[in-house]
Amino acid sequence: MAAPLDGIRVVEIGTLIAAPFAARLLAEFGADIIKIEAPGQGDPLRSWRKLHDGTSLWWRLQARNKKSIGLNLKSPDGVRIVKRLVEEADVLIENMRPGALEKLGLGWDVLSKINPNLTMVRISGYGQTGPYRDRPGFGAIGEAMGGIRYTTGHPDSAPARVGVSLGDSLASMYGVIGALMSLLRVKTGKGAGQVVDVSLFESVFSLMESLVPEYDLFGHVRERSGGSLPGITPSNTYRSRDGEYVVIAGNSDAIFVRLMQAIGRPDLAADPSLQRNDGRVPHTEMLDAAIQAWTSAHDIQTVLAKLEQAEIPAGRIYSVADIVADPHYQARDMILGATLPDGRSMKMPGIVPKMSETPGEVRWLGPELGQHTSEILRGLNFDDAEIARLREEGAVE
Repeated sequence: MAAPLDGIRVVEIGTLIAAPFAARLLAEFGADIIKIEAPGQGDPLRSWRKLHDGTSLWWRLQARNKKSIGLNLKSPDGVRIVKRLVEEADVLIENMRPGALEKLGLGWDVLSKINPNLTMVRISGYGQTGPYRDRPGFGAIGEAMGGIRYTTGHPDSAPARVGVSLGDSLASMYGVIGALMSLLRVKTGKGAGQVVDVSLFESVFSLMESLVPEYDLFGHVRERSGGSLPGITPSNTYRSRDGEYVVIAGNSDAIFVRLMQAIGRPDLAADPSLQRNDGRVPHTEMLDAAIQAWTSAHDIQTVLAKLEQAEIPAGRIYSVADIVADPHYQARDMILGATLPDGRSMKMPGIVPKMSETPGEVRWLGPELGQHTSEILRGLNFDDAEIARLREEGAVE
């Protein structure tokens, strides 16, 4: 059965995380991704974090299922080739600073005339409009401005990073959502293409729950709270006797009663003042101390077993070693095998979401720079002589 995005062509003019991750998600469900990279170095992600044979393992993951064309966008021929690609594309995804494509002659005003059905996903730090549009923006800055950094960490420490490039990845997902909504409109004949304007800070801000109305109505500023969930009691991170950490969420009233019984505190389970969340919140420290006293007396496996038996939502905090070894990850095909160019095997994350009839797949790992240049140009009816000329002149690699 055909993949859900089979026949959809996407041109990616992106580097590092946001636009490339969005394109990767589309590629996993069948879209034909043509990734444009600068000749010479290519996407800087090729040299980020851990390298194997000179190439980033992150790159192999981020660029899986993509075709790479080395293209000099500062050359007239390079710009001409992009326009040729756009003629047959459904989506263009980019994460350059606002105005950069316009300076190359590849702005929306130009591309939409070439292909009125084109969807252009534009991911930037601050969006395509507004007083900050020209500022450089990375995911970390989006997380800072979007509010999540302020609320992450412990009260007595500086705001913390969440551990991954969350701002970039959230923007990628919103870019995919916008692209799919626009494609649905085009493919059903309800309208032409459009610009999907995604900013890093807004993507983070959209997750910040009731932060704004709480401030507006009550002047409440949500602060850092470590592993707890403020206003929802009990819900926190607790340490076991063997030094492991477990998240326990006794969020609902019924779960709270079961939790107190499981930890040997039937007195708290029966206390009328603790039967509702609003009654428990003033006693958060006391309840956390009671749960911590119980977890401290047991090893992690005992804690988890007793909580599972009592149907209490709980989970040990996983390291990557825990993830790779976990049977549920394996049963859900979330740890896949791959083979690097030198023949060495490598594990990598699986695909989300799971679709019953048209599942995603990994067809190949991130390619070498310009690996598909000739193939792509031949598909645009360039002959071998012209491809050789373009290479000699530095327009392509």
